[in-house]
Amino acid sequence: MGRSVTMCAVAVAAERVILTSSFEPSCAAPTGGLPAAGVLDADALARLSELDPGGKAGLLERVLSAYTQSLQRLLGQLQLARLEADVQAQRHVAHTLKSSSASVGALGLAARCAEVERGLRDGPAHGLDAQLDGLALEGRRVLAALCRPGRIVNP
Repeated sequence: MGRSVTMCAVAVAAERVILTSSFEPSCAAPTGGLPAAGVLDADALARLSELDPGGKAGLLERVLSAYTQSLQRLLGQLQLARLEADVQAQRHVAHTLKSSSASVGALGLAARCAEVERGLRDGPAHGLDAQLDGLALEGRRVLAALCRPGRIVNP
């Protein structure tokens, strides 16, 4: 009975964390233009833009929209995984975000993800909580740049 009460308490706490999460802002999709310089790598954005010359298919905006939605979901999953001390879920989030972040040019976030993934793979390490905090913080910074109105139009 003690385990079910504990699991229930964790579920209630997790729901509270998700409902009052600190990984806002929440945006359904990026709003026009590209994120401010320094958050996403201009070369990576240019490579994506080359796949849709002239932007007629709206590929870049669709990719950034999908990435934004994924980033929001994964930051929530990371927060819950940390609360539940679920190392496998933390590793999954770090691995998933590492590649998707690199592909859209969020190189700082990709580097943080690689660092966390390495730390989780190598076993308990001093400073892992700080690394996870840094990953979450950088994720929120990228998310804020993607959701911010008035982003620059050209990389």
